[in-house]
Amino acid sequence: MKYAELSDLSIDELRERERELRKELFNFRFKAVTGSLEKPHLVRQTKRDVARLLTAVGARGSNQK
Repeated sequence: MKYAELSDLSIDELRERERELRKELFNFRFKAVTGSLEKPHLVRQTKRDVARLLTAVGARGSNQK
């Protein structure tokens, strides 16, 4: 996911996407501990996607004030 893709989404959509990604991240971490994670790079990628979403939400929040 690129930051430019997030520009079209509303804050509510961004927060919903964040919840989904955090659930995915939890599942990836659980699989990593049990040894069944096939693509370990997805943990890092998902963490970065969450950070991008939080940045977009923060940027929108500061613009609305």
